[in-house]
Amino acid sequence: MPTLLLVRHGHSSANGEGILAGRLPGVHLTERGRGQAAALGERFAGAQVVRVVSSPLERCLETAQPLAAAAGVEVVVDDGLQECAYGAWSGRKLSELAKEPLWSTVQDDPASARFPDHDEYAAESLQEMSDRVVEAVRRHDAQVREEHGPGAVWVAVSHGDLVKAVLADATGAGLGHFQRYTADPASVCAIRYGERHTFLLSANELAPDLARFRPPADAPPAGETPTATDAAPTGDAQVGGGAG
Repeated sequence: MPTLLLVRHGHSSANGEGILAGRLPGVHLTERGRGQAAALGERFAGAQVVRVVSSPLERCLETAQPLAAAAGVEVVVDDGLQECAYGAWSGRKLSELAKEPLWSTVQDDPASARFPDHDEYAAESLQEMSDRVVEAVRRHDAQVREEHGPGAVWVAVSHGDLVKAVLADATGAGLGHFQRYTADPASVCAIRYGERHTFLLSANELAPDLARFRPPADAPPAGETPTATDAAPTGDAQVGGGAG
């Protein structure tokens, strides 16, 4: 199973201003966010990353670039990782939005929440957002496995609500419970999609030890079937916990 390192973009100008940026152009990383991205790049140097995929928005690309440079790969842009289309909520203060009736739906019944239409900004439901980001990460994961083998490590850089939606899908909680997850700026989550189970290895880490996600030296080469001496077939959970 490849390992997906799911990254939220670093601290942005909209984060600092308390604004729901959505897909507004020109939202860049702050000095703090650039420092976070640079620090992640140093950590990613030991992770042997084979692919870096990013949302097309500036704050994600500015986060992805140091990671791709450390890995020696180019950034692949995928609209599936694009920020949620918040429609008429785009660019507004979060403190104002919290007073609107839709806010309670987003909090308590996100699977039924749809953002209001706007003449300029696209709008979608949280379910539509979740469906497209889950499809995108699973598609890239399958491609990485095909091209680089089950021990490969790859990166997806996206936005807070999209990261939470991927976590909710990976753990089986579903979109109805995605508000239980946290995705801080520049945080890293690690996920493996197996044939039988999906494994959440870590979540919302701000200083992750990424080298631990490299395949062990005695792991079977790509395409080989695990031997009978292995504790469990690839993709199965380790009964009793696993040996680390």
